[in-house]
Amino acid sequence: MLTKSDFHYELPPQLIAHEPLDSRRASRLMVVHEHGVKHRQFPDVLEYLQPNDLVVLNDTKVLKARIRAAKDSGGNAEILIERVVSEHEALCQVRVSKALRPARELRIRDRVITVCSREGDFYRLRFDSPVLEFLEEFGAVPLPPYIRRHVLDSDEERYQTVYAQHPGSVAAPTAGLHFDHALLDAIVAKGVQIARLTLHVGAGTFLPVREEELSKHVMHLERYEIPQHTAQRLHNRSGRVVAVGTTVVRTLETWAETGELAGESELFITPGFKFQVVDALITNFHLPESTLLMLVSAFRGRERMFAAYREAVKMGYRFFSYGDAMYMERDGV
Repeated sequence: MLTKSDFHYELPPQLIAHEPLDSRRASRLMVVHEHGVKHRQFPDVLEYLQPNDLVVLNDTKVLKARIRAAKDSGGNAEILIERVVSEHEALCQVRVSKALRPARELRIRDRVITVCSREGDFYRLRFDSPVLEFLEEFGAVPLPPYIRRHVLDSDEERYQTVYAQHPGSVAAPTAGLHFDHALLDAIVAKGVQIARLTLHVGAGTFLPVREEELSKHVMHLERYEIPQHTAQRLHNRSGRVVAVGTTVVRTLETWAETGELAGESELFITPGFKFQVVDALITNFHLPESTLLMLVSAFRGRERMFAAYREAVKMGYRFFSYGDAMYMERDGV
């Protein structure tokens, strides 16, 4: 039985990418194959795509989801949106010195956010204007906690894919950050199809796995939607399905299990999982003991994946959201 500790590895802190490279496509690409790895540059991913493949993108858009407010008692409150649940309400993580009770107010200038209730790890908050408008005016880009610097103006562009369309995420689907319009055009010119779906990444993606036994871990919910035209392309495909990012994997494999084109995914993918849709995966390097590392280990095999990670550390690859990428195919594909 695999445990959380089976997915631990040592990462020198200097390999965490705190800044994006000057160009989206300047990242390195590690290709994981049956006999080891190859070291390439990200535009070389085009060589591994074949005519009639279907590349699937997650077109969620990152919200300015981090807000600094003041409690009605005068103390500070840091709010991170988990998900927008209605025009004026959102589930949020709130960092305060003492737990908040219903009806308490948080303020930014003359604007008011009211505590409605506590729901597990989150608070339901009501905003005095539409949430998306409020965030656009007062919010900041929610960089991951391992990026330890202030948010820069450039993050509004670079912590967002070039094809982002539907607002709702509090973290970027980072595998997509490597693509620019020219590379997407080159993929289409090769005879590869591109399709889109939407999964809104929640703040729960940063929550650690607390249980040592993986069977006891409760996966966070994330909302997804697969457009009908994407479903038709998936049904009619003659080539492989290439997922750009773990969010696409979770969405497509949730659809395969439930048959639902829209809903909430709580799929927890660990070694032994039987993939039904995804044949190849483009992804970044993930945190130790994270559910994302468990997913890629399920996709390509834990031992092979950890050998690749050891090689990445040795070769000085850049890790996490603004870091380098991997390409891999399932065995037998």
